[in-house]
Amino acid sequence: MITIDNIAVHEMIGLKTVISASSNSQITGLTGTIVDETKSMFTIKTEKGVKIIPKKQNTWKVFSDGEEFTFSGDLLEKRSCDRLGTK
Repeated sequence: MITIDNIAVHEMIGLKTVISASSNSQITGLTGTIVDETKSMFTIKTEKGVKIIPKKQNTWKVFSDGEEFTFSGDLLEKRSCDRLGTK
């Protein structure tokens, strides 16, 4: 189960997301599903196509199991396998 305390060690692919705040006002409010992830980027499938968005400098809201979590992208600025503790 994802909680705000352990969100950094969970898989993000497949989660619905919204960019709730950003240094780039053009992407604030962007909504979609995370379909891929690198060390510094999320690939999000939106209604208008696939977007590649930097994790850093954005505040992300993700939805899982009927719950909503908001966090800074700086928290996830690692490769997913490093966050998960595997290689």
